[in-house]
Amino acid sequence: MTLPDPARLFFVCGPTASGKSARALDLARELDGEIVNADAFQLYRKVEVLTAAPPAEDRKQVSHHLYGVLDPIQPIDAMGYLRLVIPKITEIVDRGKTPILVGGSGLYLKFLSHGPSPLPPGDPILRAELDALPLSTLVDRLREIDPVEAARTALANRRYVSRALEVCLLAGVPCSSLRDDWEQATQTRSASLRGIVLSPPRGELHQRISQRTRAMLDGGAIEEVASLGETAPGLEKAIGLREIRRHLAGEISRDDCADLIDAATRQYAKRQESWFRREHWLQPA
Repeated sequence: MTLPDPARLFFVCGPTASGKSARALDLARELDGEIVNADAFQLYRKVEVLTAAPPAEDRKQVSHHLYGVLDPIQPIDAMGYLRLVIPKITEIVDRGKTPILVGGSGLYLKFLSHGPSPLPPGDPILRAELDALPLSTLVDRLREIDPVEAARTALANRRYVSRALEVCLLAGVPCSSLRDDWEQATQTRSASLRGIVLSPPRGELHQRISQRTRAMLDGGAIEEVASLGETAPGLEKAIGLREIRRHLAGEISRDDCADLIDAATRQYAKRQESWFRREHWLQPA
């Protein structure tokens, strides 16, 4: 799976309720672009209000892609997102347009901007074997197999040591070489990436979150959740879904539901802000 030329893309990132959709519309006009979803929850149909997907009037102004393309029961991860988005980006670029990637799902954006990590996924059988060994034995083996990684690993942290050793054994090469090669490739690709991150003042962002929560509840999110059946594990994490279900079950009032959604959204926004601060190639908007 070949990643698209980073110089042909433009990213609009930021925490939830920061105004990404509106800014993307302006940039699409400015850059002769088309908007592509990079939000994990907005991939799903039947939850447009709950997930604050762009409204129909915005989609009439500029072409939007990958919004509401999955059934609520369909699972997806970051690799699955890449399989969806790369053909769409290629199609847009072939038409001479600029793909404008909009979203706040850090891992999805990271996979697209820099590609998936080269580290192999965990292996339950090998992990069980390593868990059965004392930490001192794991440290000795890591120092023997990959002294570079051992020197930069917190050796008192069993999880870190075990994971580094697991990577060495599964990949057949030192974990340090995989990490260093990945870091170099990431720096090279970052030099060509273009994008902005929206960072409203904390008080303003919290006000926007509160306003959006009330508009969501008034605008049909409760009805959306009431009509949903079984949902995929990824969609289950959408903020508001659990809270509205509790309200529908009579466990909490509508006001309490709104307050809980506000609190969860603020916490999520804080995590998003931390994520985007690490992406130094993004320019403050």
